[in-house]
Amino acid sequence: MSGGKGIDNRGIDLVTFGCRLNTYESEVMRREATAAGLGELAGGAIIVNTCAVTGEAVRQARQAIRKARRDNPAARIIVTGCAAQTDPDSFVAMGEVDLVLGNEEKLKAHNYRALPDFGVNDFEKARVNDIMSVTETASHMVDAIEGRARAFVQVQNGCNHRCTFCIIPYGRGNSRSVPMGAAVEQVKRLAGNGYAEVVLTGVDMTGYGGDLPGSPKLGRLVKTILRQVPDLARLRLSSIDSIEADEELLEAIATESRLMPHLHLSLQAGDDMVLKRMKRRHSRDDSIRFCEDVRRLRPDIVFGADLIAGFPTETEDMFQNSLKIVEECGLTHLHVFPFSPREGTPAARMPQVDRGIVKERAARLRAAGDTAYRRHLATLAGTTQRVLVEREGLGRTEGFTLAAIDAGAPGEIVDATITGHDGERLLARPVAARAA
Repeated sequence: MSGGKGIDNRGIDLVTFGCRLNTYESEVMRREATAAGLGELAGGAIIVNTCAVTGEAVRQARQAIRKARRDNPAARIIVTGCAAQTDPDSFVAMGEVDLVLGNEEKLKAHNYRALPDFGVNDFEKARVNDIMSVTETASHMVDAIEGRARAFVQVQNGCNHRCTFCIIPYGRGNSRSVPMGAAVEQVKRLAGNGYAEVVLTGVDMTGYGGDLPGSPKLGRLVKTILRQVPDLARLRLSSIDSIEADEELLEAIATESRLMPHLHLSLQAGDDMVLKRMKRRHSRDDSIRFCEDVRRLRPDIVFGADLIAGFPTETEDMFQNSLKIVEECGLTHLHVFPFSPREGTPAARMPQVDRGIVKERAARLRAAGDTAYRRHLATLAGTTQRVLVEREGLGRTEGFTLAAIDAGAPGEIVDATITGHDGERLLARPVAARAA
């Protein structure tokens, strides 16, 4: 979650939950809400951009809404995002909420004028379209991502797949892509504004281009950006589905040094039966083979992954396969989710694993991830890394590993020697400038 505790100097505060795409969209929302005059309202406005990926994410959003009302009794509170899209009535029923907007509506200035303060539709509390009817994703240009050393560019939205545990397609709609030219122009603008690193983001990134003329793949987009934006120092990808990785993407990983050696994989499980019941399109062998192949192409590659613990019907033996895949794929940055049934999904109707066992398995997966991460930190001791400073004293390597460094301003890339680690981050010392 990101966002301030009170109203900012433009009278609009954003509280953002969930994925990188939400982070990007929050900046678009800030601009559109400002254009609508929301910041001029007496008492200001708070926009809560929700996530629906787990029940816990929805609970946290509700908690934040109640706290926002307590801390800012005169503010107008607008709720949007995936949880608002999939279950708008529950937020309409909250007395703290003044307006509920769907995922498509939140990106357009005129929808913020639905608040009674503007004298429009004083009886209407929700504007939520059928997200499945949306067929295009616009390239919403932003000049900066407030408070961030790196910028995010949305190139895709929605998902055509129907994994049995996932509610997100019903919050985001079917897959649709930003035209390549518009995406390239967005990256050019951000690089021109001084961003050294841009992250391409989407709901199903490797589904990029299927709805565009000629059906260009993600690899083509990556190569085009790097060719047409030579001033961009770093291009990074958010989560990808390894089974959909195209040949041009693999070629770019192997040959383009400005494409960062870090991939976050949507694995979800390491057991074939669980993967089948999840309705995933890959096997455990597919995952292991992909990581081995990419590591041959790019030896310094660092893999992260999403893994779900305690999926319905998961036995201890099935869980052990997920536990082992941390080592077999050489995973470093784990996002572990204890399974949380989402109403309306097939998995919610399957035989559930005891909640205590789910939590215990999630803890074991996290422990395996912590061990792998500390081992990764140790392997970098004595190496030289290029660190992008995120804020004073902290930055990230090209492999997305956190590093403590006492040098550089936010957004600056610093060459640094890794002197060790503290179990959570690398300890980095800037390389002394060479004598002239």
